[in-house]
This record gives sequence, C-alpha cells and structure tokens, in this order.
Amino acid sequence: MVKYSVIIPVYNGALVIRETYKRLKRVMEQTDGLYELLFVNDGSEDETLDILKELAVRDDTVKYLNFSRNFGHQIAITAGMDYASGKAIVIIDADLQDPPELIFEMIQKWKEGYEVVYAKRIKRKGETVFKKVTAYLFYRLLRAATEIDIPLDTGDFRLIDRKVCDQLISMRERSRFVRGLVSWVGFKQTAIEYERDERFAGETKYPLKKMLRFSMDGITSFSYKPLKMASLLGFLLSFFSVIWMMVVLYLKLFTNLTVTGWSSLLMAILFFNGVVLIMLGIIGEYIGRIYDEVKHRPLYILKDGWRVGQKNEKVPYYVE
Repeated sequence: MVKYSVIIPVYNGALVIRETYKRLKRVMEQTDGLYELLFVNDGSEDETLDILKELAVRDDTVKYLNFSRNFGHQIAITAGMDYASGKAIVIIDADLQDPPELIFEMIQKWKEGYEVVYAKRIKRKGETVFKKVTAYLFYRLLRAATEIDIPLDTGDFRLIDRKVCDQLISMRERSRFVRGLVSWVGFKQTAIEYERDERFAGETKYPLKKMLRFSMDGITSFSYKPLKMASLLGFLLSFFSVIWMMVVLYLKLFTNLTVTGWSSLLMAILFFNGVVLIMLGIIGEYIGRIYDEVKHRPLYILKDGWRVGQKNEKVPYYVE
C-alpha cells in the first residue's frame, strides 16, 4: 500500500517538470515507504503532457491526471486529493520555489503526531517588491477579514494526514481556497519555516488579475465581514446624511450663509452613488458564488489519466 502521495499541479510547466521530477524522486527514494508522484496537468498548452507521458511510461511511481481544459490551481489540488491513495499527502507546486527536500522534515513532524504540517515562508527570493508587498498585505488582510485562523505567509505547500484529506474531499464547494479549508477542518497542525527559492524556469501563473480573484475567493469563502462592513458603512452614511440635511436646513432658514450652486450637490451625489455601487459589488460577489454553487457542475472534467484508480463515480477513468 502506498504510504506517501505527492500531488503536483502543473500548468505549462514543460521547462521545469523534468527537474521537478528528479528532485522529488531523489527525496522520495529516501523515505521509508512506497510512494506515488501524482501530477495534475491543468490544461497545459505546451509540451507538459508529453513529458508526463514519457515519465509515466518509464517510472511506475509516476501517475497523472489530465484535465479537459484549465480549471485552476486550487481545483487541480482538489483533483489530486481525490485520487491520492497515500496515508500522508504532500502538496507542492512544480516550479521548485518550494524545496522538495523539506518533505523530510514534514514527514518527521507527521510521525510525531501532527496531522497537518505546513511550510511558512520567512523569505521570498527572486520576487519583485510589488509581489512581496501585495503578498504581505494579502495574508494580513485575510487574517483580519476571515473568521478562522489562517497562518500568515503560508501557501499550499504542506503535508496532510489521510483523515484530513478525506474531510477535504467531502467538501465540494467551487470557490476553493485550499489553505483556508485545511485551517477550517482543524486537527493538530504545526509549521516549518523556510526560505522560498527563485523560480527554476518559466513565469508566474498568478498575474495580478488571478491574484485579486484568488484573494476574493479566500475572503468570501470564510467571512461575512465584507457584508457586515457594507451594512455598517450604509448606516454611518445615513446617519451623517441626516445630520448634514439638518445643518443645511438650518443654514437655509436661519442664516444667509448658503450659496447657490451645483458643485457640492454633485460631489455628494457622486460620493454616495459610489458607496452604493461598492456595496452592491460586495453583495454581488457573494451572490455570484451562490449562483456557481447551485448549478452543481463538477469541479473538473478529466480527459484521461495514467495509473489512477477509480475513487468514486466522479472519477471514471482508469488508464494502465
């Protein structure tokens, strides 16, 4: 029986996938049990799938899932958990910014009784100042906005126990924020600190647009605070509007200080309309997620796979 499963989501990783395989292979060969390297090809448009097929043919420990299109990083991780068969499951990206050698320390913590071992970044090499600043602000905003304790400066690089994986598999929400879900399920957790390396090759798969979407998923999936803030802001603006109306009425009836003009009126209209649109946008984000959930579409669609057994009716492929 497989003891360790390593889930590696890949998107357009042709430049790095062979090196990722070599380093993971070197690490896992030194562990104390059978293992599998489960690559999830997230609709890559380069030669990633061809390389995975080549690796799988010559190495029995390599398995892969091939999506019908790009479904996103968090969905790829979910698919890997659906198929992983190990007692301990490691999640690691293919770009080698997260060092595979840290898996040894994760396994040791797991053997000590920890059911979640996550890697915490203390330094980020090879990243722009903008990336570092936005990442720093994102994690702190997320902690302030959400109702659960999501560790600061942590990504998806972690080891989870089989029982944790099974709980995550049962949660099929579409706007997935895996590191938040891992915190939500609880269990005994600990951190390992490390310095994140530069990207081995290629470019980031998280441009600003995806980062913003990802941060919105994280906040709306675990907190109602944006809705509460919108309501509070609406009450405050209504209160000050009533006060201002009383002031204006007093000035009009009892003084000669009022000045005829449209500037102040236009500014007030634009300001309040802007606030209303922001609040509607926040509400719309939540409604949009409800709309996605009620359609009950599958989280992903597999085109094919290699050496992946059927886990349930949602996973129909078995390719030998």
